[in-house]
Amino acid sequence: MAHPLLGPSGDHASLILASASPRRLSLLAQIGIVPDAVLASEIDESPLPREKPRAHAIRLAHDKAEATHRLRQGHSPAYLLAADTVVGVGARILPKAETETQARACLALLTGRGHRVFTAICLITPDGAHKSRCVETRVAFKPLSQAETEAYIASGEWRGKAGGYAIQGLAAAFVTKLVGSFSSVVGLPLAETANLLAGAGYQVVQRWPAAPPSIS
Repeated sequence: MAHPLLGPSGDHASLILASASPRRLSLLAQIGIVPDAVLASEIDESPLPREKPRAHAIRLAHDKAEATHRLRQGHSPAYLLAADTVVGVGARILPKAETETQARACLALLTGRGHRVFTAICLITPDGAHKSRCVETRVAFKPLSQAETEAYIASGEWRGKAGGYAIQGLAAAFVTKLVGSFSSVVGLPLAETANLLAGAGYQVVQRWPAAPPSIS
């Protein structure tokens, strides 16, 4: 019997989301795509020396896909989708903030200026082919007052978020300009993801199971 997170045995059209992000699961559901299973793998997300934000996002999406693909060796073929979002200020890669110190440092760099958000997606098809996209979105923040910064830090919304903020939450009040894909900044460029899946032969339209799989 197949492991419950590895997709239904013999179903070559199943979709595995190689991400533990509830945001990506929710974004996919927004366009009617509910993965058959969620299976995330742990990888080292540290930037390489002199690695640029775009290259970092592309590499991590590829590494996540490959790591999850290895976990599924010996199981039925499936479409496997991985993604990674990176916030860059110039050539600098901002972290996925885990501490208040990191979050403050991110906001100090973002206040009153523009930055770029790169979300890369990597799809491994049932026959083992690799397909990828990287979407760049330009975002500008207003100058943040100390009170705004402190209130946002206190909210805890920044925790685990690329660049130390969540554009779909309280940080929406900071954004003065966005050029590109809003959903990509949240965590997954929906138009590009749907096109990538459809181009690889995955049936995108009218997949509406009763409920998405749980993330363990």
